[in-house]
This record gives sequence, C-alpha cells and structure tokens, in this order.
Amino acid sequence: MALDYNALLNPSQAAAVLQTEGPCMIIAGAGSGKTRVLTYRIAHLLEKGVDPFNILALTFTNKAAKEMRARIEKVVGPNAKNLWMGTFHSVFAKILRSEADKIGFPRSFTIYDTQDSRTLVSQIVKELELDDKLYKASTVLGRISAAKNKLVSVAQYLNDPVIRQDDEAALRPKIGVIYQQYQQRCFKAGAMDFDDLLYQTNVLFRDHPDVLNKYQNKFRYVMVDEYQDTNYSQYLITRKLAAKERNICVVGDDAQSIYAFRGADISNILNFEKDYPELNVFKLEQNYRSTKNIVWAANSVIKNNQEQLRKNVFSENEDGNLIEVIKAASDNEEGKLVAQSIYEDKMNQRLSYDDFAILYRTNAQSRAMEESLRKLNVRYKIVGGLSFYQRKEIKDLVAYLRLTVNPNDEQALRRVINYPKRGIGDTTISKLINVAEESNHTLWEVVSNADQFMPARVSNPVVGFAEKIKSYTVVAAKEDAFEAAKFIAKNSGMIEELYADKSIEGLSRYENIQELLNGVKEYVDDPEREDKSLGAFLQDIALVTDSDVKDAAQEGEAVTMMTIHSAKGLEFRNVYIVGLEENLFPSQMMITSRADLEEERRLFYVAITRAEKKLTLSYATSRYQWGNLRSCEKSRFLDEIDPQFLNVKFAAGPAEREQPFQHVFERRSNLVAAPPRKTVATKYVAPADFKPSDTTNLQAGQRVEHPKFGFGQVATIEKQQGTVKAIIQFEEVGEKTLLLSFAKLRVL
Repeated sequence: MALDYNALLNPSQAAAVLQTEGPCMIIAGAGSGKTRVLTYRIAHLLEKGVDPFNILALTFTNKAAKEMRARIEKVVGPNAKNLWMGTFHSVFAKILRSEADKIGFPRSFTIYDTQDSRTLVSQIVKELELDDKLYKASTVLGRISAAKNKLVSVAQYLNDPVIRQDDEAALRPKIGVIYQQYQQRCFKAGAMDFDDLLYQTNVLFRDHPDVLNKYQNKFRYVMVDEYQDTNYSQYLITRKLAAKERNICVVGDDAQSIYAFRGADISNILNFEKDYPELNVFKLEQNYRSTKNIVWAANSVIKNNQEQLRKNVFSENEDGNLIEVIKAASDNEEGKLVAQSIYEDKMNQRLSYDDFAILYRTNAQSRAMEESLRKLNVRYKIVGGLSFYQRKEIKDLVAYLRLTVNPNDEQALRRVINYPKRGIGDTTISKLINVAEESNHTLWEVVSNADQFMPARVSNPVVGFAEKIKSYTVVAAKEDAFEAAKFIAKNSGMIEELYADKSIEGLSRYENIQELLNGVKEYVDDPEREDKSLGAFLQDIALVTDSDVKDAAQEGEAVTMMTIHSAKGLEFRNVYIVGLEENLFPSQMMITSRADLEEERRLFYVAITRAEKKLTLSYATSRYQWGNLRSCEKSRFLDEIDPQFLNVKFAAGPAEREQPFQHVFERRSNLVAAPPRKTVATKYVAPADFKPSDTTNLQAGQRVEHPKFGFGQVATIEKQQGTVKAIIQFEEVGEKTLLLSFAKLRVL
C-alpha cells in the first residue's frame, strides 16, 4: 500500500519527496526535518519500482547513513539494505577497491589516517634536511590537502607561479617537493590518504570514461546530504555521476556552512542553479526543534550575512524562555557561573545531565568549564578527545593487521618491525631504508630479502620478522577478520607484553586490545556484512569519523562539552554557548575579510540552533592568554541578537546599561539566592576628589567606595591562579565580584 506523503509531511516536505525526476535542491533550515524528507524521498523511489542498487545517497558521517538506512528499512523493509548509502569516503573507497588497478594501485591499498600522513611528511622533511619548525607536518599536510581538494596535481603545483609565490612568501618554498615525494611514497607503499579517496576517484573518472559511464548507468538517482559542506572534489564527482540522468537531489542549508577550513565551498550550493537551469527548489522553513524565541534570535543574527539563500525560518512551538546572557568577570568565573546554572536547572527541573551541552569556539576553553563542573561533582564528557583508534596500543596492533593485508605499507612496517623488541635496532632500520631508496625497491622487498644485503647476525631477526608477516598473510587469506586478528595479536607477542605490564596504564592498554578484538568479533558476527575479511574490517575502521566514535569511558549521564564544529547536526534541550568575546568568537583569525566573518556568523547560527528549550550565552570581561590576564570585549554577535529575545532584566539599572546591547543577566557565584536588588534611579557619581586606594592588603569587612557602584562592604576575598577577587555587597546595586587588578576602589 502506497504511503500518503501529504498526510505524513507538511506541504513543503511532501513536495520535495514527490519530485523525484530531474535536478532538485532542498534548502533545509535548522530542525526542519531534512532526514525525514530524505528518508521518505528514497522510500518513494523504491515504492515506484526503482532498484535500490541504482540509488546513491551520500552523507558526511557513517552515523547519519546508518540512521537513515534504518529509517528507510522501517518504511519499505529489507530492500533498503541494497542502497548505495554512506559517506563520500566510504562509498568511493568501495569503488576504488574494485577499480584501483586501473590507476596503478593494488585493490588491497592501505588508507592512511592523519597520524600516518604526518609521520610520513616528518620523515620526508628530515630526509630533505629542512627545518622541521618551519615545515611542520600539520602545516605541510594542510597545504597538500587543500591542493588535492582543488584537484591540483603535483605537476600543476610545481609549475603554478602563484602557488610558488605563496609558498616562497610563507618561507616554505619546498612544499611542492615534499608533496611530490609524499605522493610517490604513498604510491610505492600502495596507500592512499583520506583526500586521495576523492582525488583518485576523480582521476579514475577522468582517465577512464568507460568506468565513469559504468557508474553513471548504475547510479540513476544521486542524493547528497549536507551539500553546503562539499568541496570542489566532491562537487565534481557528483556532477559527473549525475551528468547522464540528471536526477540529482542535494539537501543542505547555506546558513550552516561552517567547514571552509576543511575545503568546503559554499558556492557549490549558492550557485547550484547555474549547473542545472531546470532546477526544482524546495524550502523547508518550519523548525520543529526549537522554541520561537531561539528561532527568532537565530534569524536576527543570520540576516546580517550578505551571501545567502534567503528563507524565512519559523517555529510553531511555544515561545519558550528568553535567552539568558551571563556576564562574568573572568573565564574562571564564567566556568563557575555556567556550572552553577547547569546544577541548579538539573535539580530544580529534574532534568538529566544528558540534557545539557556546553559549546565553545576552541578546545582550550574547556579547562575552566571542566574545573568548575568537577567542583560541583557534575559528570561531563568531552567530544573530540583522543579517539579509541588513535591510542598507541591500538595503532600498533592495527599496523600489524595492515601489514598483513598490504606488506608494502611502509608506515605500518616501520611502526612494528621492532615491536615487541626483536633485536632490530635503529641502525639496521636506517640501513634497510637506505637500501630500499638506492635500489628503488619497496621497504618490504628489502626486509623480505635482508640476508642479501647484510650479514647474518644482523639480517636473521629481520628475516624472522618477514616470515612472521608472511604467515599472517596465509592465515588472513583462510580465516575471517576475527580469527586472523586474534592469531596476529597472540603470535606477534603484543598480548604477552601488555599482559606482563601490571601497572594501571598497562592494564588499560591490555583491556584496549581486548576491546579491539571484541570490535572485530562484532564486525564478523554482523549478519549484514557480506565481506568479513581482514581487509574489509580495516577499511571500515579507517573510515570511522570523529562523530561515529563512542568512547566507553564516556557512557552514562553527563553534560556534553564540544566545539561548535563538532556539534553540527546534534541537538540538546539546554545549550550554553561560552566565550562570546571579540577575537575569540568571532575568532581573531576570521575578521580580516567579509567571507571569513560570515562563516563565523554561520558558526554562531549553528550553535544557537542546537538548542531546543533553553539557550544561555556567556562571556568574560577578562581572560587568561599565555599566562597574562587580558581584558575582553563582548562579541559583536551579541549585539546582533534582537534585544526582545534576551532576558529583559538589567544587572543594576541604568548605571549598568550598555548600548546597544542592554539586557545583561548576571548570576551569583554561589548556590545561595541573591538578595533583592534595589532599583537605582540615577547613576552614582563619584566625588571630584575620588582617588583609588592600594588594595593589595584589602580585607573582608572593610568598607569601600566604587566610582560606579557607590558604597559597599567587602564580603570575602578569593585568591585563585594568581588573581585576587573581592566579593563586595554594595548598598545600592547588591553583590558584585570584582578583580582587584582592574577594580578602582577607595578604602574608607
């Protein structure tokens, strides 16, 4: 029985679902149900009789793909399992596994993660005798990644005068040479990095029209989620695949384009109509997630961007709470006030800590928040820390597994050739590497025949290591991924070595190896997995994204802390956006051009729209930077929020008002309710002879005078991390917490 989409969806959503033929763009505002629309759109195609093998759906996380597939399966049944659905990298890695030999790579190619790539770049920098401080691996890799995302080959890079001038101006004229050697070494090792999965797919489609034609005929319907986050390489692949049938549907929101630093190009969505003049455009403007006040506040911010596809996002939810703004004297006080607010709301409203999220512009801001949460015994988890697959012992065992599948994987070979120790020292390894370079052989070829290049006493352990790897390859060819991994973990000596370490750290590393093997077992036992080989498992974990990793240590009720970039696509009942100060948010690096500033504003918009019921914004008037306390100015973004959506409560009457941002809500620094504040009709005016005193020895109980707040009595003095704060009960404006290094006080 066909589904009645007009009954299941709002008019805009239904129209987008039912328009299956020709190019289509769905502009999906925050919380507008785009996953629901994509789900039903694919279900509708399947209902019409389209073969699921002919549908390609591309997402940006494995989690999103898995969620969508599960939803589609609920609607149409097991037929959904046959869809080509996944991240750009996982889908095109799958295609490259079938076609890699056409561009000179083995089908068992290794996928290098960021750490592998950095290690290789560092080795090349060292071999070229370049300054590793100037040629930092992360900096060089960023430049190489940007080139690949724009499909700039090594030859083009080396011959482009503009690129050359840029590198010379940055005092890094050898980046082109490093890029060249990096690509040569990857090719020789039968390895691709993440960017190569897209770059090499473009090369494959460019140089082999027959292969392109094969996949154009296969994928009659192409759908792309989060299209605003695509880079040039992704844009070109999808455009080529859809060129024949022109049944391409892209879904996204230009107002949530926040990944320019990764190569995302907002012009892909802004200019989509230029590629497809016959384009059908649908706007999903009803926000089902947030209260009206949150939606209206977000709209008042994003309207300041010039480069955008105009839409009118609205909500039919309740008005909800006004947005609170916390103004703190320092970053430590900001952390204290935020932690206190979470604690109070959790207790008073009987919420779970899972209902709360703290979002910040940079990871470094988590420190003050963490300290304050710990003091109140508030459990929290940080998203974006060291992932399970980046831990040393996991990297070590995975290197053995990779080497088993692809013996030419030089990075894996270097990592484990002498781990656990087997008498192959650095001198021997250097000799092996030199022989490989001079003879133009792979390192594995030299290691396998070490007895031909060095004396027996030195070569014996090397040959013994090679024999081990060969035996693992035999086992992996016969057994599934779990049996092979278990055999390798035991036979390599890793399990024995880690078990022998009885320290807490050693026990943790041993348990992590067990957990990895558990993960391999789960992979093999999954009935939906057709390929249960070790190679298939390695590809699966190589393509895990940050948002797909669930750390067991973070299970249980907890406040979520993360950067705003990591929060994209998530939602929480109560959200705190902290550190809203100029040069922090917007970032100092992003205020030199309108395009950069508009990206920062989009980032703020994304942060606001993560909140469902309550949104709190905070900033500090002083913050530590490199050990020095600096005064801060509130973010321009706060001034862009229409004041009617903010908590209309003055901190201290007209004396405290700031134009145009007037509504500042200050909270006490403890859990005791603040006494009622008196209304001040006129601003306190200090006498003409007012002169601040030396407050070095200020004591609790002393009376003081402040040029703005008037007379008061010192309640307590707090010393913390080199700063001294005075909590003062003023007669007219109530309690204030002042940093003595900034406060102007006359001791009476």
